[in-house]
Amino acid sequence: MQFKPLYGALLPLLPALVSGLMLFSAFPAPGFYPAAFFALVPLWLSLERLSSKQAFYAGIGTGIGFYLPLIYWICPTLTEYGGLNPFAALSCLLLLVLYLSAYTGVFALAMKKIPLPEGLVPFWGAVAWVSLEYIRTYLFSGFPWGVLGYSQYPNRVLIQAADTFGVLGISFLVVVANGVLVIAFKSFSRRAWPEKTNMAGLSLSMVLLCSAFIYGHLKLAQVRGQINGVPSRTISVIQANISQDRKWDKAFVDETIDRYSRLSLEAMPCDLVVWPETALPFYYGMDPVPSNRVDAMVRKAGTFFLIGIPAARPSDDGFLYYNRACMLNPLALPKGYYDKHHLVPFGEYVPFKRLLRFAEKLTAGAGDFSKGETGPVPLNFGTGTTGVLICFEIIFPDIARAFVRNGADILTTMTNDAWFGRTQAPLQHFSMAVFRAVENRRSVVRVANTGISGFIDPSGTILEKTDIFTACALTRQVPVMSGQTFYTRHGDLAAKACLVAFFLICVIKFILKKFRRPL
Repeated sequence: MQFKPLYGALLPLLPALVSGLMLFSAFPAPGFYPAAFFALVPLWLSLERLSSKQAFYAGIGTGIGFYLPLIYWICPTLTEYGGLNPFAALSCLLLLVLYLSAYTGVFALAMKKIPLPEGLVPFWGAVAWVSLEYIRTYLFSGFPWGVLGYSQYPNRVLIQAADTFGVLGISFLVVVANGVLVIAFKSFSRRAWPEKTNMAGLSLSMVLLCSAFIYGHLKLAQVRGQINGVPSRTISVIQANISQDRKWDKAFVDETIDRYSRLSLEAMPCDLVVWPETALPFYYGMDPVPSNRVDAMVRKAGTFFLIGIPAARPSDDGFLYYNRACMLNPLALPKGYYDKHHLVPFGEYVPFKRLLRFAEKLTAGAGDFSKGETGPVPLNFGTGTTGVLICFEIIFPDIARAFVRNGADILTTMTNDAWFGRTQAPLQHFSMAVFRAVENRRSVVRVANTGISGFIDPSGTILEKTDIFTACALTRQVPVMSGQTFYTRHGDLAAKACLVAFFLICVIKFILKKFRRPL
């Protein structure tokens, strides 16, 4: 008998948990992306039977079911490479999951507290969801991992709309689809069609979804035709597969240079060779002996090299350190560099360092880097130009947009995903690059120390990719497109409109509720 109250309290959370697990199943891996179109239905339908407080907790339950298996890899990363004990690492993971789950909690609360005509429910749900995803993309440095639209990266037809609305626009469409199913289920259970006024909103939802797929089919055919008529450049990516425990060991510097050199020379001829983030475990140009070995290899190859390196420069307080991508010409002369701007909090730097002394150990393996001082200026290699996004930066659409607006004709992303081990994190990270290709209609070249490396064309088609933890070189001709998409020029206008609409509706609801109270 004593378990009945607990059972009664937890039972309403079951549909919410089911929704969370279905959301997780849409992302790689497992990667069953169609699940995203109905994953929110159990949570949405359950809200009618819940109080506002219960609805908020149910939304949090959905978030836990979604984010906990999605980003569990944070825990082994922090223990193995961050120097934290398992309890501290688990605590960090749970705190991040709870933070992310708060957004789904607010979504559920908004669906409960602000009832709209049934036909408008899909749009209201999409507006609320996209607004919250937009906020967490930028709030507290931003963490847009698990944005709903990313689940659709294999859906080449639907994602073509990202060239206008970005990945958040795809999230909007997916939530609208969930809302339509919610209305259809309710109508079926009542055995009655919605009223005429509601049918108008429902019809508009269906028109929007159909239009997105029609646009996708037409745009995909158009872009493929354009790709066949544009020039191309031959690019090689070098995945040396240097294990993280050896990467910064001085005893393996020569072996590291040998491995990159051998794979690079085997990849010739090409227009550009790209090495991963911090491929060289020394300060290139400051350590003369290993630097000279790299220079000799570049001159032997006789082509441009884009190399990830740690960099340092003197300052009043000692040295400032940077996560740098350096372009070398065929004579091994530096032709430009880009220092990473958007650093990983607690991974590459400690925010509020004076207050969070305990967290400094988290940067021990990666270094305490400074933000780059130059803007998103593309790097030239011969007649080509590339924007370089280092690791974490590829998940932020604005950085890629800035490079393209400044003249990049391809995008390159270099990373070291060895931190993640054999988890689904490398594939999740790789999948986000697909959207940067579609949003800007640029080929994306990705190189990772241990994988996944590969090439993505401007239509979002993955041309080729590697397995993880294999040493190899891939060489591919990638199409070079010009011009700027609507999204490149204007960014997340649609998402910002959703954010404004969300707050206006919430404020209007609050005002109406206040003035309707009896005196």
